[in-house]
Amino acid sequence: MIVWELAARWKGNTVLLPSPLRVLDSLWQLALNLELFEHAIISFSRMLLSVALAAGIAIPLGLLMGRSRLAEDLVDPLIEILRPISGIAWIPLALFLFGIGHALPTFIMFYTAFFPIVIGTVAGVQGVDRRLIDAARTMGVPEATIVMRVVLPAALPAILVGVRLGVAAGWTAVVAAELVGAPSGLGYAVEWYRELLMTPKVMAFIAMIGVLGYLCDAAVRRLQVAFTPWAPRTEAIA
Repeated sequence: MIVWELAARWKGNTVLLPSPLRVLDSLWQLALNLELFEHAIISFSRMLLSVALAAGIAIPLGLLMGRSRLAEDLVDPLIEILRPISGIAWIPLALFLFGIGHALPTFIMFYTAFFPIVIGTVAGVQGVDRRLIDAARTMGVPEATIVMRVVLPAALPAILVGVRLGVAAGWTAVVAAELVGAPSGLGYAVEWYRELLMTPKVMAFIAMIGVLGYLCDAAVRRLQVAFTPWAPRTEAIA
């Protein structure tokens, strides 16, 4: 903050670099008129919807790939071809397909969140102790029950790490998508006030993006602790 304040005074231009106090004042004014929260709620709801859709597809697919060598051989090449392509790279095409609205950022977030979740699920399933599965089969437990009562609980820590990474990736992508493809949201607000040369408000919304990203990550970590209290913490991996 001190370096920022000194740099702002040296620059002497609030359009190029506003001081921290100016940004805090803009943040307060945006909070008072509820504009900050309106855009934040919209972006946050898009993130929740996108991650829920991604997890709803990625987790069952990851279970299938982790349990079936054939399924992994068929699906894994497609995933590894698409995974290096940034979700942002799809924005020009998505504009043609979805237009400007809620669908475009939702699609981009879904795309970016999907791959960490499916890879985490596959890794978790393949890392399950084989002796647990063999013991269940010896006792005559049906295959579906083995998946639900043995494989899924054992793989849950890795799955939640994938979800955490998916939330982070999706949150980063939605801001980029909202810059050009949405009529509302934090990314839209950043671009709107940039065009108006109101840099303090731009930086206020950028700060809100960082705060919400931190809160989302903290919430997922709480879920990890709640659902997998026996597992070692994996913050360093994530």
